[in-house]
Amino acid sequence: MGLPTLETERLILRPWSLDDIDALHQIWTDPQVRRYLWDDEMISRKRAAEAVEHGVAAANRNGVGLWCVLPKPASAPAGFCGFRYIDDAPDIELLYGLLPDYWGQGLATEAARAALAYGFDAALFTRVYVRTDVPNRASVRVMERLGMKFERETRLAARPTLIYSLTR
Repeated sequence: MGLPTLETERLILRPWSLDDIDALHQIWTDPQVRRYLWDDEMISRKRAAEAVEHGVAAANRNGVGLWCVLPKPASAPAGFCGFRYIDDAPDIELLYGLLPDYWGQGLATEAARAALAYGFDAALFTRVYVRTDVPNRASVRVMERLGMKFERETRLAARPTLIYSLTR
């Protein structure tokens, strides 16, 4: 099944491939990015490779997967955006993250909006969730700009977590 390449005014969203392991590992281990990702754990390249391999396989199997976010003109990935199943349940989670040099420019919102449009149009889901650590106000602003609604606050991995959702 796989994912298509998506394009916005300022971005190219290219489906993950095994060639992206090193670039994604670099993004995921940036201290400011991992603060709200991977529960602030410094993941190994092996763990990054497993995540990318799993993501590529899921996208090929059922169309639910992630893209590398590349600013135009296309260069190295500035981040990632896309979907995964929550804890092997039928619920879908939207994920996004950018390197700090790309923060504050509306790029996460632009990437997420393109991914959501694709997901809803392709009928991958009718409802999508986003989870973020309570202190991650920038992510909350992205969710609100996307029109997502606050669902609840809970604890995941002993961390206070906000859950938002969007229904088609």
